[in-house]
Formats: sequence, C-alpha cells, structure tokens
Amino acid sequence: MSKQNKEPKTENFRLSLVNDINHKTLWVTRFTRNGLFIRIFSATLLVLVLAFCIFAFTPLRTFIPGYPDSSTRHAAITNAIRLDSLERQVKEWEFYSANLRKVFEGEDPIRIDSLVRQHEPDSAIVAKASEVSANDSLLSEDIKASEQKAMMAGAPRSLPIEGKHFFTPLKGVVSQGFDAVLHPCVEVSAPANSVVMATLDGTVIYAGWSDMGAYTVVIQHDDDIISVYGHNQKLLCSTGDKVKAGTPVALIGNNGTVENGDNLRFELWYKGEAEDPVKYINF
Repeated sequence: MSKQNKEPKTENFRLSLVNDINHKTLWVTRFTRNGLFIRIFSATLLVLVLAFCIFAFTPLRTFIPGYPDSSTRHAAITNAIRLDSLERQVKEWEFYSANLRKVFEGEDPIRIDSLVRQHEPDSAIVAKASEVSANDSLLSEDIKASEQKAMMAGAPRSLPIEGKHFFTPLKGVVSQGFDAVLHPCVEVSAPANSVVMATLDGTVIYAGWSDMGAYTVVIQHDDDIISVYGHNQKLLCSTGDKVKAGTPVALIGNNGTVENGDNLRFELWYKGEAEDPVKYINF
C-alpha cells in the first residue's frame, strides 16, 4: 500500500458578535492563528506611530515631563548670554591685572596687538604696528606721570578715558550705532527684563522718567565721565545712590512708548562731549 502525503491542517477560527436575546448574528470575522498575530502586531504598530506623530508635531509635546518649553528656552538663551558676558569680564580683568602688575614691577606691559595678531592679516599688522606702539608708549608715560603726581600730592589717581576699564552694562546686540550729531548713543538689543549694570563706579545724579518716554539713569563718574542708561521699564536705584561697576541699576523692556522693542539706549560722555561706547566696551 502506498502512503498518502497528508498536508498540514490549517486551523481556522471565527469570532462572532451575537444578540443574546434573538441570537441574531451582528458581526462575524474569520481568521487563522498567524493572521491573528499579524493583525495584533499591525494594530500595535499603528497605535505607536499615531501616538508619536501626535506628541512630536502638536503642542501636546509640551506635556511630556522634562520637555523644554518656550520659557525654558528663553531662560537658557538668557543664561548663555550672561555666562558669555561673565567669561569675557573675567578675561578682561585678568588681562588688566597682569598689565597693572607688570607696570608696577617696571616691566613692559602686554601689547594688545599681540593678542589679536593671529586674527588679522599681515598687511593690517604692519600698518598698525607703529601706530599701536606709539599709542602704548604715550599711554604708559601718561599713566606713570599721573601716578607720580598722585603719590606726591596724596590725591587719587586720574586716568584718561582710554585708561578706564569699563564694565559691560548689557550683553546684547548693537542694533543702532553711534553718530556724534544725529545719534550720540548706541542701541543695544537684549531680552526683556535683562539687567542693566553700571559701567564704572560713580554717583547716580538722575533716576526717573525722561522725555524719551522711558525710565533713565544718569551716573557721574570720576575724571569728567558720565554714562546714561535709557529705555528702561524699571529702576533699581535712586538719585544720590553710590554705585560700583557692575551694580544693577535698571531693567530693560518695552514699556509701550519705545517703538524699537526691548533695548538699552547707552550714552557715554567725556568732558562734555559724546563718545562712541563701542570703542571702549564690548557689548
């Protein structure tokens, strides 16, 4: 007798939905064991894809714990700006202290052009070398002469504006530059509620509402230097206060009367004449 080859038997299943009262079939589906696994896998994958799309491309993603929202990103940008400003100030103070120590010890100060030499073309270095050297020599002689006079007279040392170390009042972007006739100041844009700080030690001679439609702070410094901080929405000092360099004096912000947004109007005056702050301050 010849053996017959038996084909594997396929198990079929049926799932029905029946009315319990009249036993009428409402819905029925047939499937195999493998078909059931495929359907379950496909349905699970579809649910996962839909959930990913909903949370990735809709505002619902902000409800995920730990997901950064707009306020978090704004705070991160603000902190990055402040950190960059602090790092710059620390480097400037280190450079200033090293130069001051060399001058007191009778050594030659560090030349500024040597620090930026690698960022300038050779032609620019050659063109500026003699001018920078002459200016450094004149400034060094002026500082030494002022120190000798102060030591002999017992009076505080007086430095020209070029010898001052200015604290950056606000870290931001210069949106409008200086013009001695039409615009004797610079406009520095930064996030709202950014802290405005005094650029030098001095006395607040005015703190209040100005004709420009915003709160303004005016500080008198030594050596006939005056700094003006305008377009503020809140004051942190009063007239007559003694402030140090880096002391918070105001908060910038659009108070509804300044058309060009959140910015600081910064003026620097030396012996009655407006000076370009960008020459002495890195914003």
